[in-house]
Amino acid sequence: MNRLPLLGCVMCLCLQTATFESVAWQIPVSGPDPTVIAVDSNGALSYYAFVTGRGIPVLHSTDLKSWQPIGRVFEQAVPDWARREVPGATGIWAPDISYHEGRYYLYYAVSTFGSQRSVIGLAVNRTLDRESPDYRWVDCGKVIESSPNGCDYNAIDPALFVDNDGRWYLFFGSFWSGIKAIELIPGEGKPKPDAKIVSIAGRPHHPTHAIEAPFVVFREGFYYLFASWDRCCDGADSDYKVVVGRAKQVLGPYVDAQGKPMLDGGGTLILAGNDRWRGPGHNCVLHTETGDWIIHHTYDMQNLDKHRILQVRPLSWTEDGWPRVGQPLSN
Repeated sequence: MNRLPLLGCVMCLCLQTATFESVAWQIPVSGPDPTVIAVDSNGALSYYAFVTGRGIPVLHSTDLKSWQPIGRVFEQAVPDWARREVPGATGIWAPDISYHEGRYYLYYAVSTFGSQRSVIGLAVNRTLDRESPDYRWVDCGKVIESSPNGCDYNAIDPALFVDNDGRWYLFFGSFWSGIKAIELIPGEGKPKPDAKIVSIAGRPHHPTHAIEAPFVVFREGFYYLFASWDRCCDGADSDYKVVVGRAKQVLGPYVDAQGKPMLDGGGTLILAGNDRWRGPGHNCVLHTETGDWIIHHTYDMQNLDKHRILQVRPLSWTEDGWPRVGQPLSN
């Protein structure tokens, strides 16, 4: 499995030309729904974060503390095909980056707030080095979609998982009937012709069914499903939080530390807000030679004008194999 490698990234049909200030930003820096990849550049690690926004903003860091905006994936706020599919969309949500077989795969979602009319797209690139002649994001278009009266799920918050046996899966979902997964064609990144959508986790007894933002990692014989519960985007009133369950098979059944199935609302709480940080969630997990990290967004009560900021925390594991989240790298 090569979920979050120490290698570079790829780019899309719309070659990035937007410019940003060259100064490095200290946390807090705006970074909703972050996905991060580590790249080995001449023996030193660089980190690239892709976040929700117009055209998918890209941030760069050499230490996971200072982040510099370096452009966007797309020149347009939303690719033309997705704008036609989802009228009213003004930006791109919840990207997911990973590297497999010589290419970077960037999944992304387009929707409007509270709507079930949503699409997930895919862009690929061979490098994240913007100076390389191979740097070009190629948009592969639609992967999966949802619409009112057409299905019981919402096609946003994609997360690719490539298993040790070489099989590819896309996890996705938000509210409605919860988290889903579908098997993909390896290398192509689109659903297999005979693939069926599988239910992975949900909150069927919760008034709002508020679960979203899946992310799967494999560790020591278990698949771990991270997900976010409750309200992501209400500023100081946000009560977003991260829960986790695990399974022996990639498609579940996932259960929490108490043995409650995640399909029935189970989930072990590992990260919640406090007086300083409100609504932490929509995480990815980054594995490096120096350790594991959980990267997510949150609201900083001392910097609410930054909206949802990028936050990085160390991730350790208990003796019985459950993740434990540490304090932020920087306040």
